[in-house]
Amino acid sequence: LVMSVNPGFGGQKMIPATIKKVGEIRRMLDEAGCDALIEVDGGLNTQTCVPFMQQGMTVMVAGSALYGAADPKAFIEEVRAQDRALHG
Repeated sequence: LVMSVNPGFGGQKMIPATIKKVGEIRRMLDEAGCDALIEVDGGLNTQTCVPFMQQGMTVMVAGSALYGAADPKAFIEEVRAQDRALHG
């Protein structure tokens, strides 16, 4: 689990430096031959999730973005479409 905000309350902005951390974790896991999931929690929405997906995030936690969305189903569909576009 990578916390991409300071823990404590919802609705925070994502800390950009955590994107690089996800890539570093993915490389270490790959070098070790480990297929562990990488979960990212905090400040993720349909835009901020993309660089994390590109770096190797496999599980996305979306609280405020999902529950505050006008159409939660459309939010999920957009995130899934972005993942398919990146990873097939």
